[in-house]
Amino acid sequence: MGISHYIKEIGRGARGAKALERAQAADLFGQVLDGKVSDLEVGAFCVAMRIKGETVDEMCGFLDALDARVATFPACTHGRPLIVLPSYNGARRLPVLTPLLALLLAREGESVLLHGMRTEARRILASDVLESLGIAALAAPEPIAAGSVAHMGTAALLPGLARLLAVREVIGLRTPAHSAVKLVAPCSGPALLVASYTHPEYFELLGATFAARGAHALLSRGLEGEVAADPRRQPRYDAYVAGMHQLLQEQQPGTADEVPGLPDQIDIASTADYTRRVLAGQAPVPAPLAQQVQHIVRLSRRIAQRQRP
Repeated sequence: MGISHYIKEIGRGARGAKALERAQAADLFGQVLDGKVSDLEVGAFCVAMRIKGETVDEMCGFLDALDARVATFPACTHGRPLIVLPSYNGARRLPVLTPLLALLLAREGESVLLHGMRTEARRILASDVLESLGIAALAAPEPIAAGSVAHMGTAALLPGLARLLAVREVIGLRTPAHSAVKLVAPCSGPALLVASYTHPEYFELLGATFAARGAHALLSRGLEGEVAADPRRQPRYDAYVAGMHQLLQEQQPGTADEVPGLPDQIDIASTADYTRRVLAGQAPVPAPLAQQVQHIVRLSRRIAQRQRP
């Protein structure tokens, strides 16, 4: 069928473009993910959406298409939700702390899945650090036990999604896939998505999307695009349980001048060594990260309580 009729609607510029309905967005995105459209159409779609911006209905439609295609993990057998940590930015100035967040959550008995791939050159990825810590990437979904961390590359979850993310290398612009992939919680049972935003307008879009989809999520400002808290400051935390919103914590004033034990270098070896030292009690857990872990664990227990008959 093609997507040219959709491009006509969304590609008329910031003022003339029309938003797609949820079902239309799902159809468009599904065709792109399935490789049924030309490279020219994919490029036109990505540029048009970059100019127009996604609506809540469009984002829900994109996620509907992903849900119908992505490889899913089995529901956790311990009754708690699978904690999902999307990781697509990596370290630029500070060490990537998403692996430490994952392992701290596992220490609390949670089942944790990290998924991601490289979307920006010259950044240190969370998956690289996990590999250095002896946690190999999965080739296919499998049960994740309580107290365990697993990670999987996006190409293993859905090859078409990885291809779409890679379009950025060609056109130089982020695509709708960069927003949608951070909202994917690939689990056949309850999942708690840990999400982050960098620009205020995305806070509104993400919150409304969680509400429309009845999702379980914890939303806060992340660190350089990663979901782990910035170790220098306490952000605002917003929770969504079955789409219902609750403000958990307002942003706290002040920024720490230094974080005890945090390495100056962001390379894989330095980050892995710091992660080991924190887990061994040889360096303190940064207070913002400890607070984030507490919020996630409490939210996980709330969701588990909802599931009980």
